[in-house]
Amino acid sequence: MATIKDVARKANTSPSTVSRFLNGGKVRKGTEAAILKAIDKLDYKVHPMARGLKTNKTYTVAYIVPDLTNMFFAQIARGAQEVFYHAGYSLMLFSVDNNPEREVEIIRSLLSRKVDGILLSSVIRSNDHLIEIINHEIPMVLIDRMPPDLEIDSVQVDNVNGAYQATEALIDAGHRKIGIICGPQDLLTGRERYRGYLRAFEDYGLEVDDQLIKFGDFLVPSGYKQMCELLEQPERPTAVFVSNYYMCLGAIIALNEKNIKIPDDLSFVSFDDYELSKVYNPPLTAVEQPMIEIGEEASKILIDRMNGNQTEKMVKRLKTNLIQRGSIKENWFVQVN
Repeated sequence: MATIKDVARKANTSPSTVSRFLNGGKVRKGTEAAILKAIDKLDYKVHPMARGLKTNKTYTVAYIVPDLTNMFFAQIARGAQEVFYHAGYSLMLFSVDNNPEREVEIIRSLLSRKVDGILLSSVIRSNDHLIEIINHEIPMVLIDRMPPDLEIDSVQVDNVNGAYQATEALIDAGHRKIGIICGPQDLLTGRERYRGYLRAFEDYGLEVDDQLIKFGDFLVPSGYKQMCELLEQPERPTAVFVSNYYMCLGAIIALNEKNIKIPDDLSFVSFDDYELSKVYNPPLTAVEQPMIEIGEEASKILIDRMNGNQTEKMVKRLKTNLIQRGSIKENWFVQVN
């Protein structure tokens, strides 16, 4: 088996530098790259029990997610796992199946196991369980949530700007009757995407039609239900922005049932760019979230926090990207007074 000395020799650095890096310490970018390359070439494995005895750590971290079948959280976990692997940590994944009580049970179980850190995409609206983690002095990074009154690190995307871009693309194509299927307003992501939609209307001096604003819960059935309600309006929208992938699935099921074609009968934009966006005919214009990067950034922040290298509260917002495809049709018209 390769040793730290072998890695140091291969990376042209000292064993103490390799040890510092493996234990979460800071090294130069070039040195970090050389160490990672040497570890890969030599297939070096860190012995977790030996490290734990030396550092009084378990070298395990947990990521608690609402639902592991949700591709958003699965992709975040992929990004996180890669960073933790190279830093010598094991990542445990826990799905709470959107059950707040189960989330509390898992958190209390993890606190008793003394994990080194926690990544959390919470389904709970209150802060009591977060305070419990803080009181146990377990480093934590929130993903997709940012309590304004607690000093907790968090990573999220710029939901407001992503929704703004989606709405703006429809406005730029001449649409004025633009429906939206929002997420729950007690979730940060739901509120921010709704805010981006409203801000685009405000910036372009357009009047919002409240009848075209529907609220779902980010799940497939609500996308179906809210799209049906939009289509039942006396003056139905010429375009719709659906603010997450799973509601998008439900919305498209409703459109197919009613034989409404995208974009000939209705222009369509979705938040989240998954396989459906590319294979649907025509491919859908969608807001892409940097899911792998979310996991990577959250993991780096947590590692810094666990190793005492981060003292100030860290809030990181990552940019989204609007992928323009064929689901928007121009809808220019002349208004008659």
